[in-house]
Amino acid sequence: MKTLKDTIYKMTVPTPYPVGDVHLYLLEGDVLTLVDAGVKTEEAWLLLQKQLREIGYGPEDIEQIVLTHHHPDHMGLVNHFPRVHTVAAHPKLKPWMEKDENYFKRYEQFFHDMYLESGVPQSFYQQLNKLKKPLEWISKGSLSLEISEGDRLPGHEEWTVIETPGHAQSHLSFWRSCDGTLIGGDQLLAHISSNPLLEPPFKEGDPRPRPLLQYRESLKKLHQKGVKRVLPGHGESFEDVSVLIEERLAKQEVRAERVFKMFKDGPLTAYQVCERLFPKHIKTQLGLTMSETIGQLDYLEEAKKISSYFDGKQKFYDAVR
Repeated sequence: MKTLKDTIYKMTVPTPYPVGDVHLYLLEGDVLTLVDAGVKTEEAWLLLQKQLREIGYGPEDIEQIVLTHHHPDHMGLVNHFPRVHTVAAHPKLKPWMEKDENYFKRYEQFFHDMYLESGVPQSFYQQLNKLKKPLEWISKGSLSLEISEGDRLPGHEEWTVIETPGHAQSHLSFWRSCDGTLIGGDQLLAHISSNPLLEPPFKEGDPRPRPLLQYRESLKKLHQKGVKRVLPGHGESFEDVSVLIEERLAKQEVRAERVFKMFKDGPLTAYQVCERLFPKHIKTQLGLTMSETIGQLDYLEEAKKISSYFDGKQKFYDAVR
């Protein structure tokens, strides 16, 4: 096997989220690069500095940051490194890093309209005020290098960029073909299934993304690559990647069939499906559960097992009979 040029160090910092700790990866190569940047808390920053010191570095040694996606637990500490000359990520991460007010107005409007068409009760609308809360955990900065499918990581020619949207529209994974290693962000985790999350279209006027369908295509892309080992954003590193991908795809298909059976008595709104699918979690995790529900409905529509129509401002789904 080819001698590997880059050395990888894993570092782990806490997050305020239920998913728990997040992993960051330091790549030693022609450039000293940090893949992902934790969440913007004092505890995470202190622990990150401690782990850097243990391998002989400090924040001032980091030259480049590469981000897998825009979620706060992966990009929070970007502006804490004084010598970083390049911050590289997918173009769709840019409004999050720059905290673009126009984008977030459109972001809030998208979810307001989604609540309306999905039949979400008015009592949930106050949750729209919390949509920007994740920005508290992100450092404001600028994206200096946009990277996308097929690019090589600057200073790390062994690593190829793979676009893996679904969990986030900005999601990238980094693939080293010579040994089958993937730095995978949140694309594929050993202990839990990643949530395909709803987002507005990146460009105003475009159709909304269909994250579950995107996520499935991203999994199939990794399957075809023959990934042997995943270094994930959360949980343990793992092998047997093909088996896990097949399990995740099959599990989604089983859930979709369960959703399809809900239409035996007639049409339903997305919220009504969500109530049946997630009766214990819908009130406390409306965003996550609605993303999953609409993802399942997208999947069934794509398979031509259900169709949708509007009655006034509300959207209804029904089985194709």
